[in-house]
Amino acid sequence: MILLDEQGRPEPPPAADETTMLLAFLDYHRATLAWKCAGLDEAGLSAAIAPSPMTLGGMLKHLAHVEDSWFSRWLHGHDRQPPWDAVDWAADPDWAWHSAAQDTPEHLLELWQDTVARSRTLVAEALADGGLERPAQRSWPDGRTPSLRWILLHMIEEYARHNGHADLLRESVDGATGE
Repeated sequence: MILLDEQGRPEPPPAADETTMLLAFLDYHRATLAWKCAGLDEAGLSAAIAPSPMTLGGMLKHLAHVEDSWFSRWLHGHDRQPPWDAVDWAADPDWAWHSAAQDTPEHLLELWQDTVARSRTLVAEALADGGLERPAQRSWPDGRTPSLRWILLHMIEEYARHNGHADLLRESVDGATGE
């Protein structure tokens, strides 16, 4: 049974196997980002705190890109899919962050939610094909290859770091606070 907290986030179980715990903490952090972005219009998702140009909309698009990159491209070896395949990443490595200003809130949320759903499917496939030890299909330039375990831990770290930013950004938009 999944317990939800007062914001509707799934509480990670206090005791479970490693795979269940990793997936639960990743889902908790995904739900935290969704909570911080919930109900905001274009102005809210575009608000920044000086001196950083970071926005909640940019964060949604960035994390959609990071999800797709790690779970589709690295883990399964797939080619980049739209919209990521049309970006000149060498010329603009921060494209996901600043291009979000041209997207509607609905588009940003849909892009992120669709990517998370795809990521869940790709993780389930990898778990069925080797478990947490399953190596990624792509290796780093130095020849090392991350495991699914490493990728999941990295994604938890990525969400945790950005959820701290999301706390500050959301509070600056409308005063909403919470862990």
